[in-house]
Amino acid sequence: MKVQPFAFDFYRELAPAVLEGGRRFTGVSTLRFSGSGEVNARPQAAGAGCVGRDFRDFPAGRIAVVQRGTCTFAVKAGNAVDAGAAALIVVDQKGSFEGSAGVPQPIPVVGVPGEVGAEVSALKRVRLVTRTQSEQRITHNVLAETRGTGRVVMVGAHLDSTQHGPGINDNGSGSAAILELALRAAKPGSALRRPVRFAWWGAEELGLLGSTHYVHNLPETERRRIGAYLNLDMIASPNHTFGVFDGDDSERRGAGPGPQGSARVERAFERFFRGRALPFQPVDFTGRSDYAPFAAAGIPAGGLFTGSQAKKTGKEAQVFGGTAGRPLDACYHLACDTLENVNTEALEVTADAVAAAVSTLAS
Repeated sequence: MKVQPFAFDFYRELAPAVLEGGRRFTGVSTLRFSGSGEVNARPQAAGAGCVGRDFRDFPAGRIAVVQRGTCTFAVKAGNAVDAGAAALIVVDQKGSFEGSAGVPQPIPVVGVPGEVGAEVSALKRVRLVTRTQSEQRITHNVLAETRGTGRVVMVGAHLDSTQHGPGINDNGSGSAAILELALRAAKPGSALRRPVRFAWWGAEELGLLGSTHYVHNLPETERRRIGAYLNLDMIASPNHTFGVFDGDDSERRGAGPGPQGSARVERAFERFFRGRALPFQPVDFTGRSDYAPFAAAGIPAGGLFTGSQAKKTGKEAQVFGGTAGRPLDACYHLACDTLENVNTEALEVTADAVAAAVSTLAS
Protein backbone atom coordinates (compact mmCIF):
# COMPACT_ATOMS: atom_id res chain seq x y z
CA MET A 1 0.00 0.00 0.00
CA LYS A 2 1.15 3.53 -0.78
CA VAL A 3 -0.06 6.80 0.72
CA GLN A 4 0.47 9.85 -1.50
CA PRO A 5 0.23 13.20 0.31
CA PHE A 6 -0.64 16.46 -1.43
CA ALA A 7 -1.48 20.01 -0.39
CA PHE A 8 -4.83 21.67 -1.04
CA ASP A 9 -6.63 24.89 -0.18
CA PHE A 10 -9.19 24.21 2.55
CA TYR A 11 -12.17 26.50 3.05
CA ARG A 12 -15.39 26.57 5.01
CA GLU A 13 -17.85 29.25 6.01
CA LEU A 14 -18.43 29.33 9.77
CA ALA A 15 -21.30 31.85 9.73
CA PRO A 16 -23.25 33.74 7.05
CA ALA A 17 -21.89 37.11 5.97
CA VAL A 18 -23.37 40.27 7.52
CA LEU A 19 -23.57 43.57 5.65
CA GLU A 20 -25.11 46.56 7.45
CA GLY A 21 -25.52 50.23 6.72
CA GLY A 22 -28.57 51.75 8.35
CA ARG A 23 -30.21 48.35 7.89
CA ARG A 24 -29.12 44.77 7.45
CA PHE A 25 -28.94 43.85 3.78
CA THR A 26 -30.20 40.54 2.37
CA GLY A 27 -28.91 38.53 -0.56
CA VAL A 28 -25.31 38.74 0.65
CA SER A 29 -23.13 35.67 -0.06
CA THR A 30 -19.62 34.91 1.12
CA LEU A 31 -17.44 34.02 -1.84
CA ARG A 32 -15.44 30.83 -1.43
CA PHE A 33 -11.93 31.46 -0.03
CA SER A 34 -13.00 34.81 1.41
CA GLY A 35 -10.92 35.99 4.31
CA SER A 36 -12.45 36.23 7.77
CA GLY A 37 -12.94 39.52 9.59
CA GLU A 38 -15.02 42.56 10.52
CA VAL A 39 -14.62 45.81 8.61
CA ASN A 40 -16.23 49.17 9.33
CA ALA A 41 -15.32 51.48 6.46
CA ARG A 42 -16.51 53.63 3.59
CA PRO A 43 -17.44 51.91 0.31
CA GLN A 44 -15.54 53.01 -2.78
CA ALA A 45 -16.51 52.10 -6.36
CA ALA A 46 -13.72 50.56 -8.44
CA GLY A 47 -15.33 49.71 -11.78
CA ALA A 48 -14.98 46.04 -12.71
CA GLY A 49 -11.86 45.75 -10.55
CA CYS A 50 -10.03 43.89 -13.30
CA VAL A 51 -7.11 46.25 -13.95
CA GLY A 52 -4.94 48.48 -11.82
CA ARG A 53 -6.43 51.70 -13.19
CA ASP A 54 -9.82 50.71 -11.71
CA PHE A 55 -8.20 51.37 -8.33
CA ARG A 56 -6.44 54.61 -9.29
CA ASP A 57 -6.46 56.97 -6.29
CA PHE A 58 -8.24 54.31 -4.19
CA PRO A 59 -7.90 55.28 -0.50
CA ALA A 60 -6.39 52.39 1.47
CA GLY A 61 -8.65 50.95 4.16
CA ARG A 62 -11.93 51.41 2.28
CA ILE A 63 -14.25 48.69 1.03
CA ALA A 64 -13.93 48.22 -2.72
CA VAL A 65 -17.22 47.84 -4.62
CA VAL A 66 -16.80 46.30 -8.08
CA GLN A 67 -19.11 44.99 -10.79
CA ARG A 68 -19.23 41.31 -11.71
CA GLY A 69 -17.80 40.33 -15.09
CA THR A 70 -14.82 40.78 -17.43
CA CYS A 71 -12.39 38.88 -15.17
CA THR A 72 -12.44 36.27 -12.41
CA PHE A 73 -13.27 36.94 -8.79
CA ALA A 74 -9.68 35.98 -7.95
CA VAL A 75 -8.34 38.79 -10.16
CA LYS A 76 -10.74 41.31 -8.62
CA ALA A 77 -9.74 40.24 -5.10
CA GLY A 78 -6.03 40.37 -5.91
CA ASN A 79 -6.32 43.89 -7.31
CA ALA A 80 -8.34 45.02 -4.29
CA VAL A 81 -5.71 43.65 -1.91
CA ASP A 82 -2.92 45.33 -3.89
CA ALA A 83 -4.80 48.64 -3.67
CA GLY A 84 -5.06 48.38 0.11
CA ALA A 85 -8.79 47.62 0.29
CA ALA A 86 -10.01 46.30 3.63
CA ALA A 87 -12.74 44.22 1.97
CA LEU A 88 -14.33 43.58 -1.42
CA ILE A 89 -17.99 43.64 -2.46
CA VAL A 90 -18.81 42.19 -5.92
CA VAL A 91 -22.11 43.40 -7.41
CA ASP A 92 -24.17 41.34 -9.86
CA GLN A 93 -26.98 43.28 -11.52
CA LYS A 94 -28.86 40.01 -12.16
CA GLY A 95 -29.24 39.19 -8.46
CA SER A 96 -27.70 37.16 -5.65
CA PHE A 97 -25.02 34.65 -6.59
CA GLU A 98 -22.37 32.29 -5.31
CA GLY A 99 -18.78 32.07 -6.47
CA SER A 100 -15.16 31.48 -5.57
CA ALA A 101 -12.29 33.90 -5.05
CA GLY A 102 -9.99 31.19 -6.37
CA VAL A 103 -7.41 31.02 -3.60
CA PRO A 104 -7.42 31.97 0.11
CA GLN A 105 -7.81 35.75 0.39
CA PRO A 106 -6.59 38.00 3.24
CA ILE A 107 -9.73 40.20 3.16
CA PRO A 108 -13.49 39.55 3.31
CA VAL A 109 -14.98 39.02 -0.15
CA VAL A 110 -18.76 38.93 -0.64
CA GLY A 111 -21.28 39.11 -3.46
CA VAL A 112 -24.49 41.17 -3.50
CA PRO A 113 -27.36 41.79 -5.96
CA GLY A 114 -27.53 45.01 -7.95
CA GLU A 115 -30.03 46.85 -5.76
CA VAL A 116 -27.91 46.21 -2.66
CA GLY A 117 -24.78 47.33 -4.47
CA ALA A 118 -26.42 50.61 -5.49
CA GLU A 119 -27.59 51.33 -1.96
CA VAL A 120 -24.25 50.43 -0.39
CA SER A 121 -22.31 52.61 -2.83
CA ALA A 122 -24.34 55.66 -1.72
CA LEU A 123 -23.50 55.19 1.97
CA LYS A 124 -20.66 56.84 3.82
CA ARG A 125 -19.96 53.80 6.01
CA VAL A 126 -20.95 50.15 6.17
CA ARG A 127 -20.14 47.19 8.40
CA LEU A 128 -19.12 43.92 6.75
CA VAL A 129 -18.50 40.72 8.71
CA THR A 130 -17.36 37.34 7.39
CA ARG A 131 -16.55 34.26 9.46
CA THR A 132 -14.53 31.75 7.48
CA GLN A 133 -11.69 29.28 7.78
CA SER A 134 -9.32 29.30 4.84
CA GLU A 135 -5.91 27.65 4.88
CA GLN A 136 -3.63 25.19 3.13
CA ARG A 137 -3.87 21.60 4.38
CA ILE A 138 -2.45 18.18 3.56
CA THR A 139 -4.58 15.20 2.56
CA HIS A 140 -3.78 11.89 0.86
CA ASN A 141 -4.49 9.44 -1.92
CA VAL A 142 -4.31 5.78 -0.93
CA LEU A 143 -3.13 3.19 -3.48
CA ALA A 144 -2.61 -0.56 -3.48
CA GLU A 145 -1.66 -2.93 -6.29
CA THR A 146 -1.79 -6.66 -6.95
CA ARG A 147 1.06 -8.61 -8.48
CA GLY A 148 1.03 -9.30 -12.20
CA THR A 149 2.64 -8.50 -15.51
CA GLY A 150 1.59 -6.31 -18.40
CA ARG A 151 -0.44 -3.12 -18.49
CA VAL A 152 -2.14 -1.96 -15.29
CA VAL A 153 -5.90 -1.90 -14.79
CA MET A 154 -6.84 0.86 -12.36
CA VAL A 155 -10.07 1.19 -10.41
CA GLY A 156 -10.71 4.24 -8.23
CA ALA A 157 -13.21 6.07 -6.03
CA HIS A 158 -13.04 9.22 -3.97
CA LEU A 159 -12.86 9.04 -0.18
CA ASP A 160 -14.11 12.51 0.74
CA SER A 161 -17.60 13.93 1.10
CA THR A 162 -18.86 17.50 1.03
CA GLN A 163 -19.04 19.45 4.27
CA HIS A 164 -22.83 19.20 4.17
CA GLY A 165 -23.12 15.49 4.94
CA PRO A 166 -21.41 12.16 5.63
CA GLY A 167 -21.43 11.09 1.97
CA ILE A 168 -22.29 7.41 2.33
CA ASN A 169 -23.59 7.03 -1.21
CA ASP A 170 -21.35 9.86 -2.44
CA ASN A 171 -18.93 8.22 -2.20
CA GLY A 172 -18.77 5.64 0.56
CA SER A 173 -20.49 3.28 -1.88
CA GLY A 174 -17.70 3.39 -4.45
CA SER A 175 -14.93 3.35 -1.83
CA ALA A 176 -16.43 0.34 -0.05
CA ALA A 177 -16.92 -1.63 -3.26
CA ILE A 178 -13.29 -1.11 -4.25
CA LEU A 179 -12.08 -2.09 -0.79
CA GLU A 180 -14.02 -5.35 -0.94
CA LEU A 181 -12.68 -6.04 -4.42
CA ALA A 182 -9.11 -5.34 -3.26
CA LEU A 183 -9.47 -7.70 -0.30
CA ARG A 184 -10.70 -10.50 -2.56
CA ALA A 185 -7.99 -9.86 -5.15
CA ALA A 186 -5.34 -10.20 -2.43
CA LYS A 187 -6.41 -13.74 -1.56
CA PRO A 188 -4.35 -16.69 -2.87
CA GLY A 189 -5.57 -18.21 -6.11
CA SER A 190 -6.60 -14.98 -7.81
CA ALA A 191 -7.05 -15.40 -11.57
CA LEU A 192 -5.88 -11.85 -12.30
CA ARG A 193 -2.80 -11.97 -14.53
CA ARG A 194 -2.31 -8.24 -15.03
CA PRO A 195 -1.67 -5.91 -12.09
CA VAL A 196 -4.74 -4.18 -10.70
CA ARG A 197 -4.16 -0.86 -8.97
CA PHE A 198 -6.79 0.29 -6.48
CA ALA A 199 -7.02 4.00 -5.72
CA TRP A 200 -8.94 5.98 -3.13
CA TRP A 201 -8.78 9.68 -3.98
CA GLY A 202 -8.67 12.64 -1.63
CA ALA A 203 -10.32 16.04 -2.18
CA GLU A 204 -12.51 15.06 -5.13
CA GLU A 205 -15.31 17.31 -3.96
CA LEU A 206 -12.94 20.30 -4.07
CA GLY A 207 -12.24 19.87 -7.76
CA LEU A 208 -10.84 16.36 -8.45
CA LEU A 209 -7.67 17.40 -6.66
CA GLY A 210 -6.40 13.96 -5.61
CA SER A 211 -6.78 12.20 -8.95
CA THR A 212 -5.45 15.25 -10.80
CA HIS A 213 -2.37 15.35 -8.56
CA TYR A 214 -1.79 11.65 -9.15
CA VAL A 215 -2.05 11.82 -12.94
CA HIS A 216 -0.01 15.01 -13.26
CA ASN A 217 2.82 13.47 -11.25
CA LEU A 218 3.00 10.22 -13.20
CA PRO A 219 6.09 9.85 -15.41
CA GLU A 220 5.13 9.37 -19.06
CA THR A 221 6.32 5.76 -18.98
CA GLU A 222 3.98 5.06 -16.06
CA ARG A 223 1.05 6.74 -17.82
CA ARG A 224 1.52 4.46 -20.79
CA ARG A 225 1.48 1.41 -18.47
CA ILE A 226 -2.12 2.11 -17.45
CA GLY A 227 -4.34 0.18 -19.84
CA ALA A 228 -7.64 1.37 -18.36
CA TYR A 229 -9.10 3.39 -15.49
CA LEU A 230 -12.49 2.43 -14.01
CA ASN A 231 -14.29 4.99 -11.84
CA LEU A 232 -16.91 4.32 -9.17
CA ASP A 233 -18.65 7.45 -7.88
CA MET A 234 -22.14 7.01 -6.44
CA ILE A 235 -23.10 3.41 -7.20
CA ALA A 236 -25.94 2.82 -4.69
CA SER A 237 -28.41 5.64 -5.33
CA PRO A 238 -31.83 5.04 -3.75
CA ASN A 239 -33.90 5.77 -6.89
CA HIS A 240 -31.15 4.45 -9.12
CA THR A 241 -30.53 3.70 -12.75
CA PHE A 242 -27.53 1.63 -13.87
CA GLY A 243 -25.34 4.00 -15.86
CA VAL A 244 -22.29 2.82 -17.83
CA PHE A 245 -19.99 5.53 -19.18
CA ASP A 246 -20.35 5.83 -22.94
CA GLY A 247 -16.78 5.10 -24.02
CA ASP A 248 -17.52 4.96 -27.76
CA ASP A 249 -20.01 7.86 -27.76
CA SER A 250 -22.68 5.67 -29.32
CA GLU A 251 -25.30 8.10 -27.98
CA ARG A 252 -23.67 11.04 -29.83
CA ARG A 253 -24.24 13.52 -27.04
CA GLY A 254 -22.30 15.62 -24.58
CA ALA A 255 -18.53 15.40 -24.34
CA GLY A 256 -17.94 12.77 -27.02
CA PRO A 257 -16.04 9.49 -26.72
CA GLY A 258 -13.36 8.67 -24.20
CA PRO A 259 -9.73 8.05 -25.23
CA GLN A 260 -9.01 5.14 -27.53
CA GLY A 261 -9.65 1.93 -25.60
CA SER A 262 -12.56 3.36 -23.57
CA ALA A 263 -15.05 1.41 -25.71
CA ARG A 264 -13.44 -1.80 -24.47
CA VAL A 265 -14.07 -0.75 -20.88
CA GLU A 266 -17.68 0.01 -21.72
CA ARG A 267 -18.12 -3.39 -23.38
CA ALA A 268 -16.75 -5.16 -20.28
CA PHE A 269 -19.54 -3.61 -18.19
CA GLU A 270 -22.19 -4.20 -20.85
CA ARG A 271 -21.25 -7.89 -20.97
CA PHE A 272 -21.97 -8.16 -17.25
CA PHE A 273 -25.40 -6.49 -17.41
CA ARG A 274 -26.46 -8.46 -20.46
CA GLY A 275 -25.28 -11.68 -18.84
CA ARG A 276 -27.49 -10.94 -15.82
CA ALA A 277 -30.38 -9.77 -18.03
CA LEU A 278 -30.28 -6.43 -16.21
CA PRO A 279 -31.07 -3.04 -17.74
CA PHE A 280 -28.40 -0.39 -18.15
CA GLN A 281 -27.99 2.88 -20.02
CA PRO A 282 -25.04 4.90 -21.34
CA VAL A 283 -24.05 8.05 -19.44
CA ASP A 284 -21.97 10.91 -20.74
CA PHE A 285 -18.41 11.80 -19.75
CA THR A 286 -19.24 15.15 -18.15
CA GLY A 287 -15.83 15.56 -16.49
CA ARG A 288 -17.37 15.79 -13.02
CA SER A 289 -15.55 12.86 -11.42
CA ASP A 290 -12.10 11.34 -11.09
CA TYR A 291 -12.02 9.77 -14.55
CA ALA A 292 -11.54 13.28 -16.01
CA PRO A 293 -7.76 13.70 -15.46
CA PHE A 294 -7.16 10.16 -16.77
CA ALA A 295 -9.18 10.83 -19.91
CA ALA A 296 -7.40 14.17 -20.38
CA ALA A 297 -4.09 12.27 -20.29
CA GLY A 298 -5.28 9.88 -22.99
CA ILE A 299 -5.84 6.92 -20.66
CA PRO A 300 -8.86 4.73 -21.55
CA ALA A 301 -11.61 5.33 -19.00
CA GLY A 302 -15.03 4.11 -17.96
CA GLY A 303 -17.06 3.22 -14.92
CA LEU A 304 -20.46 3.15 -13.27
CA PHE A 305 -22.86 5.80 -11.98
CA THR A 306 -26.31 5.27 -10.46
CA GLY A 307 -27.36 8.93 -10.35
CA SER A 308 -27.30 12.10 -8.27
CA GLN A 309 -29.70 15.06 -8.19
CA ALA A 310 -31.25 14.55 -11.65
CA LYS A 311 -34.89 13.43 -11.59
CA LYS A 312 -35.84 10.00 -12.87
CA THR A 313 -37.78 10.15 -16.11
CA GLY A 314 -40.93 8.18 -16.80
CA LYS A 315 -39.04 6.00 -19.28
CA GLU A 316 -36.32 5.29 -16.71
CA ALA A 317 -38.95 4.33 -14.13
CA GLN A 318 -40.41 1.83 -16.58
CA VAL A 319 -36.99 0.30 -17.23
CA PHE A 320 -35.37 0.42 -13.78
CA GLY A 321 -38.33 0.73 -11.43
CA GLY A 322 -38.40 3.42 -8.78
CA THR A 323 -40.30 6.71 -8.84
CA ALA A 324 -40.49 9.03 -11.84
CA GLY A 325 -40.15 12.73 -11.08
CA ARG A 326 -38.04 12.09 -7.98
CA PRO A 327 -34.26 12.63 -7.80
CA LEU A 328 -32.11 9.56 -8.31
CA ASP A 329 -30.50 10.53 -4.99
CA ALA A 330 -32.59 13.05 -3.04
CA CYS A 331 -29.84 13.24 -0.40
CA TYR A 332 -27.09 14.23 -2.82
CA HIS A 333 -24.61 16.46 -0.92
CA LEU A 334 -26.97 16.66 2.06
CA ALA A 335 -26.87 15.55 5.70
CA CYS A 336 -29.29 12.70 4.96
CA ASP A 337 -26.69 10.85 2.84
CA THR A 338 -26.31 8.24 5.57
CA LEU A 339 -26.39 4.44 5.59
CA GLU A 340 -30.16 4.65 5.22
CA ASN A 341 -29.62 6.38 1.88
CA VAL A 342 -27.89 3.37 0.32
CA ASN A 343 -29.82 1.07 -2.00
CA THR A 344 -28.20 -2.24 -1.06
CA GLU A 345 -29.69 -4.09 -4.03
CA ALA A 346 -28.17 -1.58 -6.43
CA LEU A 347 -24.85 -1.77 -4.58
CA GLU A 348 -24.78 -5.55 -4.87
CA VAL A 349 -25.25 -5.29 -8.63
CA THR A 350 -22.70 -2.52 -9.19
CA ALA A 351 -20.10 -4.17 -6.97
CA ASP A 352 -20.48 -7.40 -8.93
CA ALA A 353 -20.31 -5.44 -12.18
CA VAL A 354 -16.99 -3.80 -11.39
CA ALA A 355 -15.56 -7.12 -10.17
CA ALA A 356 -16.58 -8.72 -13.48
CA ALA A 357 -15.19 -5.83 -15.56
CA VAL A 358 -11.86 -5.85 -13.71
CA SER A 359 -11.65 -9.63 -14.13
CA THR A 360 -12.27 -9.28 -17.87
CA LEU A 361 -9.72 -6.52 -18.35
CA ALA A 362 -7.03 -7.95 -16.07
CA SER A 363 -7.24 -11.62 -17.07
